Amino acid sequence: MAQVLERENLLRALRQVQRNRGAPGIDGMCVEQLSGYLTLHWPRIRTELAEGRYRPKPVKRVLIPKPDGRQRKLGIPTVLDRFIQQAIAQVVQRHWEPHFHDNSYGFRPGRNAHQAIRHAQSAIRGGKRWVVDLDLDAFFDRVNHSRLIRRLYRHLPERGLLQLITRYLKAGVMTEGQRQASAKGVPQGGPLSPVLSNVVLDELDWELHRRGHTFARYADDCQVYVSSQRAGERVMARLQRYIERTLRLKVNAGKSAVDKPWKRSFLGFTFSRRGARVKVAEKAIDRLQANIRQLSRRTRGYSLRQIIAELKKTLLGWKAYFDLSEVLSPLRDLDKWLRRRLRCYQWKQWGRSGYRRLRKLGVPRVLAWNTAKSAHGPWRISHSPALYQAMPKRYFRDLGLPELAARCTSQRNRRGT
Repeated sequence: MAQVLERENLLRALRQVQRNRGAPGIDGMCVEQLSGYLTLHWPRIRTELAEGRYRPKPVKRVLIPKPDGRQRKLGIPTVLDRFIQQAIAQVVQRHWEPHFHDNSYGFRPGRNAHQAIRHAQSAIRGGKRWVVDLDLDAFFDRVNHSRLIRRLYRHLPERGLLQLITRYLKAGVMTEGQRQASAKGVPQGGPLSPVLSNVVLDELDWELHRRGHTFARYADDCQVYVSSQRAGERVMARLQRYIERTLRLKVNAGKSAVDKPWKRSFLGFTFSRRGARVKVAEKAIDRLQANIRQLSRRTRGYSLRQIIAELKKTLLGWKAYFDLSEVLSPLRDLDKWLRRRLRCYQWKQWGRSGYRRLRKLGVPRVLAWNTAKSAHGPWRISHSPALYQAMPKRYFRDLGLPELAARCTSQRNRRGT
């Protein structure tokens, strides 16, 4: 607790909470109000924390739709509790980081999803041509509090800090004005839950290590790489027993599988059948296309330049993550589809002025006339020679539209691969 309450640790926690921003909790306080609130009340709060009298507030329940149609339960702590959680998380991370397994890549300093993918690729190229893909059903909702606290005690044997963490685990959830108790689980949405999830699943990591398995884990996403289907099925059965009996968690049998790596996805990526090259998973492309369709609806009424400015934010973030991809053909196809969709959007906006617009952009008179008088719909016309000539790739590049495949190519050239 002394380390949690150190001035430098608290200032670092405050900066992190302010950087992350986020929605208010049940008390309605926003991040911008936190500094002023601490100036007035921190001496009292610090005393309560030091003496073990502080009581966290319940988290606010927020439901986020998942791609499979279900909903992810988020628990939004108050801004004050986010600040205290962040200060605790930094200390827990510092004490536990030297003991985490090297094959754990999520929510750890200096580690990321790309390293997990590279580790998986190395295992596959090394002859592990089958994968045991584990999906933990509602992991954050099922964490056993007693087992978590006992495990934390290994490297943080201090009653005061463990008592405060227990209070955060059991603070409860506020739903429609009613407080619900928390008998198990770690609420997603607070700064403490990522590091606590690593503490829980570190036990799984070292069990996999003890059994001699090759694996990669990022938070609750875990894959084990084996040499044959028979070995994979044996590993799956044994791990399911261990996870459910020892860790008291549940394996989602419907989403877990023993299969070839190129038939499964991991952190939004998959691998090619030949050479195990990194490839963007189809589900990740489908989700991006759904987002693009929403942003480029024909009924929005914005100019093409405005639409591209909005798309740019989404596309640059997507590219920054999926730039690891080595198979570029799906990204080139995605670029072509996006430009066609924008041509369709622009043609719909032009309406009756389509002929004049095409002529202004250099399309020959006959071709522009035949296109403008075509009975086909906007999507069919968006694939016509006239619109390709009027709005080539350079046209969209000049408007600031990122090319999803182009950056991968240039960065790969700089890497010399």
